[in-house]
Amino acid sequence: MTTITEAPTAAPDATDRKLTYVKAFNEGLAQAMREDENVFVAGEDVAGYGGVFRMFDNLLDEFGPRRMIDTPISEAALVGLGVGAAARGLRPVVDLMFMDFIGVCLDQIVNQAAKMKYMFGGGLSVPLTITTASGAGLGAAAQHSQSLEAWLAHVPGLKVVMPSDAYTAKGLTVSAIRDDNPVVVMLNKVLLGSKGEVPEPIYGIPLGQAHTARQGSDVTVIALGRMVGEALAAADELAAEGIEIEVIDPRTVQPLDTETMIASVRRTNRALVVHEAVTFGGLGAEIAAQIQDAAFDYLDAPILRIGAPFSPVPFSPVLEKAYVPDRGRIAQGCRRLLERS
Repeated sequence: MTTITEAPTAAPDATDRKLTYVKAFNEGLAQAMREDENVFVAGEDVAGYGGVFRMFDNLLDEFGPRRMIDTPISEAALVGLGVGAAARGLRPVVDLMFMDFIGVCLDQIVNQAAKMKYMFGGGLSVPLTITTASGAGLGAAAQHSQSLEAWLAHVPGLKVVMPSDAYTAKGLTVSAIRDDNPVVVMLNKVLLGSKGEVPEPIYGIPLGQAHTARQGSDVTVIALGRMVGEALAAADELAAEGIEIEVIDPRTVQPLDTETMIASVRRTNRALVVHEAVTFGGLGAEIAAQIQDAAFDYLDAPILRIGAPFSPVPFSPVLEKAYVPDRGRIAQGCRRLLERS
């Protein structure tokens, strides 16, 4: 196994090489499979078809059917396969296709993958990577559009990552596969075709380290996954009004880098948390609680949360667009915070 040093937490300042989010994920996975022969992929339609979102294109040709395995439609069996293989020393990558399907295999994820190392007193590791497509925006309706990171981040023993662009899609995937613990990689469906700068050599992004995507002095915006891009667009809009917002991308939501967020809030004195998951019980509440616990005396206004309404994701394109937070709502939230200061 080749030892590769991890990349810095921020993307390189300049590169002429751009890939789509889905191709960056694919490249990172392929490089991790070349790096370690114990890595294999299993899932529904991942081999012959390349995955419903083409996430696994061309991997069967290179790695063959022993390492690219099409499985029956049984998420419980699939994750169970992954847990057993990981416990025996392999590094499986199992794909659940849509995040909504974790409801079918929560016992395997929550009671087996997450608990096994603890239950065996640290005597074994479970280097399992679970990839899944999350989020709304494609008109896939209520059973194929959810963002359920709060479910998983609540479980001790699991790690959860949410790539926000092509660079992090590759780097976080590589780090997830290298990690000796079960990691869920939440790939956002709307971002799959978006392009970004991606270095060609293999690199990992350290899990549990947030990234300051934009510096600012007036409001700290902590954005998860797809919302990072929306927050950066809102920052451009607000800059024209003389308002400078700082955008923090947690990248990993379990473990959560609260130190970076708190340090930012202590500088800006205002905080807004945005995610496309339902607001009630979402990670925004946990982040807000940690900020007020550690930086209450620095706050000039109450912490604001922006998320989806307490409703299933609508099928109607018009309703779905209104359902998911966007740059306009983020910008308006920042203005509200400044008005309340």
